[in-house]
Amino acid sequence: MDIAALSMQASALQASDMVSVAVFKKTLETIEGSGENMIKIMEQSVNPNLGQNIDLRV
Repeated sequence: MDIAALSMQASALQASDMVSVAVFKKTLETIEGSGENMIKIMEQSVNPNLGQNIDLRV
């Protein structure tokens, strides 16, 4: 086997792995940011007094 060819193949695989990890990391950061935004939206939409009083007319 040719050592140079094996070395080039190994470098290409390593570069591919590094790109995959970088893309996964960016995706994870995006998902975490979306989750934090969702929590903020849910906290703002909560009305603790809603449903405690009922207006009745007879």
